[in-house]
Amino acid sequence: MAPFQRILLKLSGEVLAGSASFGIDADRVISLAREVADVAAAGVQIGIVVGGGNIFRGVAAAARKMDRVTGDHMGMLATVINSLALSDALEQIGTPTRVMSAIEMHQVAEPYIRRRAIRHLEKGRIAIFAAGTSNPYFSTDTAATLRALEIKADVIAKGTRVDGVYDKDPLKFPDAVRYPEISYLEVLSRGLGVMDATSVAMCRDNRLPIIVFNLNMTGNIMRMSMGEAVGTVIH
Repeated sequence: MAPFQRILLKLSGEVLAGSASFGIDADRVISLAREVADVAAAGVQIGIVVGGGNIFRGVAAAARKMDRVTGDHMGMLATVINSLALSDALEQIGTPTRVMSAIEMHQVAEPYIRRRAIRHLEKGRIAIFAAGTSNPYFSTDTAATLRALEIKADVIAKGTRVDGVYDKDPLKFPDAVRYPEISYLEVLSRGLGVMDATSVAMCRDNRLPIIVFNLNMTGNIMRMSMGEAVGTVIH
């Protein structure tokens, strides 16, 4: 593969927690920011969507007794906290960013406007898309797919704890087999659960490839961005 010009990087909130079970590990956020900054310096335009699991896990027990819509809104606000943390780490090392929120909060982030987001990317800023789609019942995977399609990204790169898509959970089954590439249809029909079904179907309908790769291996974001075979390609 040739190097990508514009990517949408989807990070789980848990990545920002480092080795802790929840919260934000400042050292992990800074090391992640350095990797992203290197890729941006190489000329790749980057949009980022971060999940909120690391923040939301702390209140998940309480949320189970809440209305689903309220719980989802709390999850969206958790993604704003993570987006601000990542933005701050990137800005501290001299990489310009813009946090754009689907829920308007003018003192904290810009409202998400598609054309403005594309302009930020063209000017070399990293656009961090927060608050999901602003709608309940949609995951951050779906939000990432929507933003990737809107900004015309070449690929969605999903950074996880494992190095690709397996036929079963490699963290539980040592005999799990990794696919170097796989079709959208196979992911959906086998229920492989890499991303939720809505986002995979959206990618299939719009021919947007997905790369699933191990985020915990230093340098993988750069290798993936430069078109090296890292992880699994879903296409």
